[in-house]
Amino acid sequence: MISSVHAIIYSKHAEGVRAFLSEVLGLESVDAGDGWPIFAGPPLEIAVHPTDGEPEHELYLMCDDVRAVSAALERRGIRTEPIEERSWGLSTSIELAGGERIGLYEPRHPSPLRR
Repeated sequence: MISSVHAIIYSKHAEGVRAFLSEVLGLESVDAGDGWPIFAGPPLEIAVHPTDGEPEHELYLMCDDVRAVSAALERRGIRTEPIEERSWGLSTSIELAGGERIGLYEPRHPSPLRR
């Protein structure tokens, strides 16, 4: 039924975020027309959490060793927040162009991607 997921990052600094995805994370892309890149991402898992507040959506990149990935990003001049231990894993965030942030974590929970 569902073949894949298309995620969108809205940014006032789209060119910088595109450069980060391509040059720093090394994600491959295709030209969707007129130089508009669409990046191939890694496998995806989706969680649904209840809320009493306004609905919102979050995007996290996952990795096997958040300390190593964070250190590698820092060496490339990409700022990350201090790593926090949470019940579901080790978590930080990455600063994108213009100061926007995206989550990065090393999961410690069961995952449908790790069978």
